[in-house]
Amino acid sequence: MGFINVRSARVARGWADLRGLAVAGCLGAALMAPVTGLAQVAPQSFADLAERLMPAVVNITTTQVVRRAERMRPIVPEGSPFEEFFRDFRDRQRQRPERANALGAGFIISDDGYIVTNNHVIDKADEITVELLSGRTLKAEVVGRDPKTDIALLKVDSSEKLPFVSFGDSDKARVGDWVMAIGNPLGQGFSVSVGIVSARNRALQGSYDDYIQTDAAINRGNSGGPLFNLDGEVIGVNTAILSPNGGSIGIGFSMASNVVAKVVEQLREYGETRRGWLGVRIQPVDPAMAEALGLERAMGALVASVTEGGPAEKAGLQSGDVILTFDGREVSEMRDLPRMVADTPVGKKVDVGIFRDGRRMTVSVTLGRLEDAEPAMLRDEGDDNRNIPAPQRSAEVLGMRLAPLTEETRRELGIGDDQRGVVVEDVDPASEAFEKGIRPGDVVLEV
Repeated sequence: MGFINVRSARVARGWADLRGLAVAGCLGAALMAPVTGLAQVAPQSFADLAERLMPAVVNITTTQVVRRAERMRPIVPEGSPFEEFFRDFRDRQRQRPERANALGAGFIISDDGYIVTNNHVIDKADEITVELLSGRTLKAEVVGRDPKTDIALLKVDSSEKLPFVSFGDSDKARVGDWVMAIGNPLGQGFSVSVGIVSARNRALQGSYDDYIQTDAAINRGNSGGPLFNLDGEVIGVNTAILSPNGGSIGIGFSMASNVVAKVVEQLREYGETRRGWLGVRIQPVDPAMAEALGLERAMGALVASVTEGGPAEKAGLQSGDVILTFDGREVSEMRDLPRMVADTPVGKKVDVGIFRDGRRMTVSVTLGRLEDAEPAMLRDEGDDNRNIPAPQRSAEVLGMRLAPLTEETRRELGIGDDQRGVVVEDVDPASEAFEKGIRPGDVVLEV
């Protein structure tokens, strides 16, 4: 049976972050019986928990020196004796610096002053000030930051030991569990809100996303603050909200602590992240593709292309392989793989289980370092504005309008020169191709 290997090149929908966002049936009695011993019991009051945790939460104020834009330009006739005067005046106005402030939150993770917050809270800041619950303020320095997970690690110097909190296991958080968010909403200072875990394993835009969704009130200024479980452990870092107006509507997202803790550990040790790198571009395996490939169910990650000279190519991985396991762990869906690879130490040799030509096999791959590979990857995908040949004529096939892969298209979609295929320009909504999930921007690699 033939199959169409399609690589998705769609742009994910944007999500607002905290910086500027805006039939009932009769069930049997047995089914309605309450399940005992599993559900969390809400405390009569959260006051004791809040009182214990708040001293380890901090308000963060950042200052950035910016240049004020020229507001008015006086109209002076050419040759006027005042022309030079107004030119000097404009230059002085243009060069006058102004200080822009931003607010956020964070939490202390050690008694010697390491603090976790969001990267976007301190990005481009010239000065970072941390305020403790007592009102005491301290200057903070950036130890390291990771834009990919929006996490930053700060350090303050204190003559006395500071109160701190610890990370919990976010994988143990269950939908419906009580959670508490503490932060600096709208600059109002230390503030507590409570809610439940609404969902887990949410992805917004990043390859390493693992967000806990909560209905605890989160607003601007909560960025970087902790999300606690009832044991007082940090299970998330409040990062983003989904909102039409920039305020809380009960859909907030906290980066899971199991992701954050690994990033923080590397930032603390190296001042930077050191992620594993496999060197493949992947796409999801849906039920239709699984059936075409001969897989018993939709699972794994389909290799759309292999980076030349990368670890995967050296190990013999090929376009069209389906990665089913990585280092002994099952790849249930495509988005599992990037996190698995990133969390694996650089230089480690791992077994990768794949499905190829109707049979399972295993290859051994020695991982590279993502940060070392990124500059070359960006160069390959950059727009160098070279002369681009005119595209050839499009063709209609199976309800899809297909066009050849031009040099410009390859750059836009990150496809290597050695990869053959055609790009989907349009899809007839009444066609089987549309029904199977093919959309404009996908690339047909193989039939």
